[in-house]
Amino acid sequence: MRILIVDDERPARDKLRRMLAAEPDISAIEEARDGVEALELLPSFAPDVLLLDIQMPEITGLDVAASLPTPAPLIIFVTAYDEYAIKAFDANAIDYLLKPFDQPRLQRALQRARERLAVPRTASAPLPSVTQLLVPERNGTRIVKVEAIQWIETADNYVVLHTADGEPLMRQTLAGLLDKLGPRFIRCHRRAAVQLSWIAGITNLEKGDGELLLHGGARVPLSRQYRADVIPHLEGQHASHRH
Repeated sequence: MRILIVDDERPARDKLRRMLAAEPDISAIEEARDGVEALELLPSFAPDVLLLDIQMPEITGLDVAASLPTPAPLIIFVTAYDEYAIKAFDANAIDYLLKPFDQPRLQRALQRARERLAVPRTASAPLPSVTQLLVPERNGTRIVKVEAIQWIETADNYVVLHTADGEPLMRQTLAGLLDKLGPRFIRCHRRAAVQLSWIAGITNLEKGDGELLLHGGARVPLSRQYRADVIPHLEGQHASHRH
């Protein structure tokens, strides 16, 4: 079992690491000092379980939970505040450790994780989806709700997230971000993708190209190459609205 400890306080991380050292089936432990660092570590470290503090500077543990890729690691929240319990379980946490806790209490939480990990995820099992993205900026981190992203376009090594409140830049490839966001978004151009629920209509242009008209008023290029992929999704959406 691979564990990532996420806590902004060094003594809390050290204590958890000592307690985890007593568990024989933990193969690797890594630490992150905040939520941004935790999300950066995820692809390379690939933890099975996050031991995640809730109250941290800049972004909270709840923000981290809402920003995890799928399939996500299991989450055990670790906090000194009991008022977050309901929100924690809404975030698909498997347990909630209230500081200070002892070794038996940690062991019970880890046993829950072992039991979950022992059950293979089937194709039919619903995966939690990312509900927000954390975008590092010069003076902090911007939280962008996925539902607010109308369309996405590439800009060199970045993508531009087009929302009604701005156009933040995120260092990410378009293909990598679409993998993370799932079927809500579809590529409509070599350099662009759109959230299906924002599409209001299509304008036809020359040579099979077109434009997607969005509910927010934006116009997004639809190339002939991707047109055949987009149209069936729109027909399916309209059919589901009629039912």
